[in-house]
Amino acid sequence: MQISQLGEFGLIQRIKNALPHPPAEVIVGIGDDVAVLKVSDSEYLLATCDVQVENVHFSRSVISPYQLGRRIAAINVSDIAAMAGAPLWALVSLTLPRELETDFVDALYEGMHEQLNLAGAVIVGGNLSRIEKDIVIDLCLLGKVTPDNLLLRSGACKGDLILVTGWLGDSRAGLELIRRPELIISENSRKQVVQRHLTPQPRLREGQELGSSALVHSLVDVSDGLISDIGHICRASRVGAEIWLGNVPISSAARETAHAAGQDVSAWALAGGEDYELLFTASPDASAEILSLLEERTGTPCSVIGRVVDEAEGTHLLLENGTKMALPEGSVGWDHFTSARP
Repeated sequence: MQISQLGEFGLIQRIKNALPHPPAEVIVGIGDDVAVLKVSDSEYLLATCDVQVENVHFSRSVISPYQLGRRIAAINVSDIAAMAGAPLWALVSLTLPRELETDFVDALYEGMHEQLNLAGAVIVGGNLSRIEKDIVIDLCLLGKVTPDNLLLRSGACKGDLILVTGWLGDSRAGLELIRRPELIISENSRKQVVQRHLTPQPRLREGQELGSSALVHSLVDVSDGLISDIGHICRASRVGAEIWLGNVPISSAARETAHAAGQDVSAWALAGGEDYELLFTASPDASAEILSLLEERTGTPCSVIGRVVDEAEGTHLLLENGTKMALPEGSVGWDHFTSARP
């Protein structure tokens, strides 16, 4: 069997099945973006890693080494944010061609340091190796969370509302402009969405506020795409989801870009991915308090975009006219081995 037949998440499950059952100290292991490890009754260790591969995740022709450093640090911080945790220490492994200028490495580490410093974390080690051509950067980030504040994918309950911070589709709009720089849109819109793609900002404080609020049942960050990531919550919680398409937050900049590109902005919001917003579920009685809490303490807007339904109903869209619609083809999001960016 080829990996492409299994897909990314099928391969993860295969690896998990091949390994022995983890000890009791492993609260969350393989299958989530972050491992949760019990180090004491009052504190859990969080561990995550993410790799950026040249000509798969980035191209040196469109992103500076400083931006790349900011980006890889941010997406790891986002994983810790999705557990309502606090980042602490980072390890960085690089595979580099011998001909690469040292200025590239200097700027890369400047970007990583600045982004991690904003999150209260520092680089403490790593590894170097040679490669013949494409650069590979792997960042491992460790953090902490108290057991009471920890939020997982597995806590969603039937009847919960589904909420998301910020806006969806901006990163995919930025990618479109990188691919098609000739598209005519306003400079403010261009700057907004390109920055959202190249240097996303993790919702760390928002995740911590949600964790300490005791109002949220499940949490994940939007990295693979809204539909894919709500799917992670549904599988872990054994529930279904109804997404209210008219409520999905889309910025005017993303709409302007999609119009110029002749594309459906809703498809970008549903499956574009890499927005690194926080997607979570909570009781309907708590939703107003959560919206107010995030706005007052972080300034970040939040939208109610659907509800959790019975597992048998699966995941579907609800249009503004009340019509239920199956998920559009290609809306399941990013898979490293079976799909290309929409």
